[in-house]
Amino acid sequence: MAGDSVAARSAYGAPAFHGRRPTRPGDLVVETHGIAPIGEDQRYGTPARLFPIWFAPQVNMTGIFTGTLAITLGLGFWLGLLAMVVGTVLGSLVVGYLSTWGPRTGAAQLPISRMAFGGGVVLPAALQWLSSIAWDGLVGLFGADALAVLLGIPFWVAVLIVLAVQGVVGFFGYEVIHRLQAVLTVVLFVTFVVFAVKLAGGHEIVTPAAAHGPDLVGAFILEVTVALSLAVSWASYASDYSRYLPAHSSRRAVFGFTFAGIVSAYVFVQGIGIAAAPVLSEQTSEGVRSVMGGGALGALALLVIALAAVGSAAMNDYSGSLALQTVGIRLRRPVSALVVTALAFALILWLHSGNMSSRFQDVLLLVSYWIPGFVAVTVIDWWLRARGRRTINLADQHTDRAKAVAALAAFVVAYGAAVPFMHTSLIEGPVARTWHGADTAYFVGFFVAALLYGGYRLLRRERRSPAIG
Repeated sequence: MAGDSVAARSAYGAPAFHGRRPTRPGDLVVETHGIAPIGEDQRYGTPARLFPIWFAPQVNMTGIFTGTLAITLGLGFWLGLLAMVVGTVLGSLVVGYLSTWGPRTGAAQLPISRMAFGGGVVLPAALQWLSSIAWDGLVGLFGADALAVLLGIPFWVAVLIVLAVQGVVGFFGYEVIHRLQAVLTVVLFVTFVVFAVKLAGGHEIVTPAAAHGPDLVGAFILEVTVALSLAVSWASYASDYSRYLPAHSSRRAVFGFTFAGIVSAYVFVQGIGIAAAPVLSEQTSEGVRSVMGGGALGALALLVIALAAVGSAAMNDYSGSLALQTVGIRLRRPVSALVVTALAFALILWLHSGNMSSRFQDVLLLVSYWIPGFVAVTVIDWWLRARGRRTINLADQHTDRAKAVAALAAFVVAYGAAVPFMHTSLIEGPVARTWHGADTAYFVGFFVAALLYGGYRLLRRERRSPAIG
């Protein structure tokens, strides 16, 4: 809004948004630094670090269970895999592009979006914070289930253990998360390869399609959207994990390592999920132990599943803490990370208490419906500001009231326009119902926001630049 560059500079100057930060790879200090941009002389690392940070979080039972939905919807193995690949690639293209903004600003994704939304950034930041809690629930659900089966303890106790461990990782912050994901990339890849081999050797993995005609088309589009929602949900986190990279880092490398990490991981685990659907059903942990043959190998697999949940959810806690600061709440980043962790407890118990497949799909879609409109607005604003610039200092960027209102209005209207195209048990839009369950809300939200906000910025530019001659 008017004078927002001054407001931004004042906000980034708040003591709660600065603090101790890692200075090199392997510097495992508690990162108390928050949303204040990282100075160019304080950056380190190479783009290659982004591959494990984006690969490991996806290799978990959340991805596996998402794959099983293809069979639940009646797509069968090959159509289900194709839908997953299409949705994953589309979502990962967005995350890879947004990741390139980190080195150019030294800032996390939500603070960057202040350039488009001005003071209105509070709304997407609040949604991001709530989404972080929801993702903690989706990921922690399977980690806790695996730990409960492994140790023979009540599920709620297992939830507390998983949340406590991930809370510690999120508390330490950026460098500890990077190190953990580098280790988990190897451990998880090996474990799930063994699982895939065991599965292929003793079970039928190519399930034929059960849906037909328009129902099959609707299910295919819905599965594309489910896969898209999983990948694009990282869009509002993207630059959080590249902001420490030097400003001269290759944009192509930043994009490539981010994109490759997400796509390879999701296609890997979702493919396993599609193949394992008849075995896993809703008994995911017991199904995994059964496929692994029980014994020590089965126990090790359950332990790895619990660790995978910790690694993925720690990123939700970390990014959630940055979102909470963007809202304007001046909690130290480690403290706000613990707040996100604690609030996930009730959600996990709710997901576990009923029809898990339906609740999982509903939460998966609902927590990300806002992201396409957010992406459209921020990308257009970024493109107009960043052309020809190597770096951007957020504190020097001005956002007048009219632009901020237009961004927020486009964001809200796009969400409203997408509602008729949603398909969940909570929101079944009339268009989605007519189209046999095909959920196209993500695409509608993106294009409506792009049309409204892009059109506004184009018209405003034309008014200020009259034609010559």
